[in-house]
Amino acid sequence: MTAAIRTFIIITFGAALFAIGLEGFLVPHQVIDGGIVGVSLITSHLTSIPFSILLIVLNLPFLFIGYKQIGKKFVLSTLYGIVVASLFSSLFGKLLHHQAVTADTLLATIFGGIILGVGVGLVIRNGGSLDGTEITAILINKRVPFSVGEIVMFFNLFILGAAGFVFGWDQAMYSLLAYFIAYKTIDVTVEGLDQTRAVTIISDHSEEIGDAISEKLGRGVTYMQGKGGYTGIDKSIIYCIITRLEESAFISIVDEIDKDAFIAVSHVHDVKGGQFKKKDIH
Repeated sequence: MTAAIRTFIIITFGAALFAIGLEGFLVPHQVIDGGIVGVSLITSHLTSIPFSILLIVLNLPFLFIGYKQIGKKFVLSTLYGIVVASLFSSLFGKLLHHQAVTADTLLATIFGGIILGVGVGLVIRNGGSLDGTEITAILINKRVPFSVGEIVMFFNLFILGAAGFVFGWDQAMYSLLAYFIAYKTIDVTVEGLDQTRAVTIISDHSEEIGDAISEKLGRGVTYMQGKGGYTGIDKSIIYCIITRLEESAFISIVDEIDKDAFIAVSHVHDVKGGQFKKKDIH
């Protein structure tokens, strides 16, 4: 199976999960998601235009902008994901007769948010998106001192606020809960359960620390040479990739050798190639 076919299969599966989360859990309870999806659901409720049609139509202007500014591959993957999500949404809506899987609004909100989040996360992880507001946020991000996540959140506050006037404030609060759950689930899906960390250590005992990391955790390390900006003294810098579950043990190993070591930990979305797999520990 080629990489392109595998990508489209996963995007198709992600779009299907997205549609199940909406049609099987959220929409029957008048709970909405943020972004263009939320705008489409509100507009559909007010005008009776099918949500599946609005999802495509309202995203088209953003895709056109993104095609020129972000790249052909991303836009084509996004367009494919949106069309498939729209088709599945229409199909599941008819199969379920627009009835929720559960009559409990809170359960529908929680599980709908999780399923929707996994679906969107799979699409994002494979180079696409299901919402044009992310494209707008990426473009605006280049001109304002806010992150893409902060810009998307700003848009969604207005959209979820509008839901209060249309569906009622109880449903708006459920919608905010569903959005938060979906947002966190997307993070886990995109980053993976391991949530890989990149660790940088500056110490006068670099080789001893590096040997201990290899021996106790089975992780390979890379040494880099640097110079202190204030002292002008040459320093040996350790760079290592670990998982979230290993972070506490990693820091303990360093502290045992050098309590004054400088440690910087950062999140890594993906790791490919190299020798990331653990070595056998004897």
